Amino acid sequence: MAVTYQTEGVKMPDIKKRETTEWIKAVASSHGKRLGEIAYIFCSDEKILEVNREYLQHDYYTDIITFDYCEGDRLSGDLFISLDTIRTNAEQFGTLYADELHRVIIHGILHLCGINDKGPGEREIMEAAENKALALRTQI
Repeated sequence: MAVTYQTEGVKMPDIKKRETTEWIKAVASSHGKRLGEIAYIFCSDEKILEVNREYLQHDYYTDIITFDYCEGDRLSGDLFISLDTIRTNAEQFGTLYADELHRVIIHGILHLCGINDKGPGEREIMEAAENKALALRTQI
């Protein structure tokens, strides 16, 4: 199992990798999952738009795109995160950049755990799961 952190065209965000990996493992475990290969790719709005168009045929910016390679209870995936959108959203929601970044980091993991946010009532379930995960982070 491995969690890797990479960048494409942006500076690596100021996150504590070891603690973040422990937190991700704890959240996965709380959903009955184990970690496989997880790759975070921090990028710009331009890159995430390119990925969105090429792989999902979506023509818009977003904060995260999660590619799911899970097998059974083992979580694996590539998670592209736009630091530009994180910054914009943090300003818009009046939250700290670091808090918004961690929310999005775990949002992708929750998707891999099978939690969706597109259907009726699903966004509330996702938000509750995010808040629970963020509370767990303070204990690590």
